[in-house]
Amino acid sequence: MSHTAEWKVRLYLFGDDHTTKARLELDTGTNRLTGHGTARCAPRDNDVPEIGDELAVARAMEDLALQMKRAAYGDMQAAGAPPCRSLSEPHTGWLDTAM
Repeated sequence: MSHTAEWKVRLYLFGDDHTTKARLELDTGTNRLTGHGTARCAPRDNDVPEIGDELAVARAMEDLALQMKRAAYGDMQAAGAPPCRSLSEPHTGWLDTAM
């Protein structure tokens, strides 16, 4: 089975007072999800915006990844797969190699 798709991703970064916030929007054409992440610089540390950006974006990606797993697991159940007890447990027939 051959399959090609294009998903659109938009990333927004906002920084103010030693805090960086990231919003990551994913549009699959059939589903829209938004991940959020925040990074705060400790008062005793030097404010390095690049580090805040990296951490906030990484956290937004983690949030989005969790939402994607929930959506995929829900779709799998709708297709007849047995429900799983937790998001960290792979479903029958699908390997989660990141675990």
